[in-house]
Amino acid sequence: MTNLPKFLIADSSELEEAIFIFHTEYPRFFLNVLNDEVHWMEEFEQEDREELEYQTTHLIEQALDFYDKEMENFD
Repeated sequence: MTNLPKFLIADSSELEEAIFIFHTEYPRFFLNVLNDEVHWMEEFEQEDREELEYQTTHLIEQALDFYDKEMENFD
């Protein structure tokens, strides 16, 4: 598959209450929808931290918007 979606929804039978949004592009992360906890899939250098903090807010908003739109499709 050459083109992956930017976001994917994931869950786990081990964490029955949790729903995750996976951001497939750099910086890759899982976002727990229930508590907004971010799990990074990347290692970052200290000098990248400022840019990462700037991007994170925007990416989390996009991830939650994606989740809301996908859930509307199930209604």
